[in-house]
Amino acid sequence: MKLNEPYRTRQIRFLDLWTIGDFRIKAYTISYRNTALDPSLIAAARSTAQQRLEQSAPESNHYNVGFVGIHEGRDGNFVFVDWWADENELHHHVYVSAAATPAALEYRTPTGLSACAWDLRVICHERDQWVEAVPKGYPEPNINAYLDTRLETDA
Repeated sequence: MKLNEPYRTRQIRFLDLWTIGDFRIKAYTISYRNTALDPSLIAAARSTAQQRLEQSAPESNHYNVGFVGIHEGRDGNFVFVDWWADENELHHHVYVSAAATPAALEYRTPTGLSACAWDLRVICHERDQWVEAVPKGYPEPNINAYLDTRLETDA
């Protein structure tokens, strides 16, 4: 196996709590360059999340909560749109764009692409917080406690 470069940590930062329709979505950024992300990528990610939620979420028994990862990678950009349904299921959709055209996100979930190592750090955090606030909160799950947890790390 030939690696292109040694492992480097990337900034993972909470961006904002987005309201998209009836959804409350935690938005995170992940930066290869450890700098602020291109605003056009963030705008495209929000628009893409809105479209995916409107298109797919009504087909699931969801709770109007989830998260989005906006990842500026080495050679391109990745956006994942996730929401919780059926108590313990995560619906996960992935989009990719070239570095030169960050707003031109293309849907990649049907290819089987799921997540990179840094994306998984966000997903793992969100999974743990969901389990603590919702299933372990039985009989009174606390979705607001889930939404109040935020990941800020270099991983």
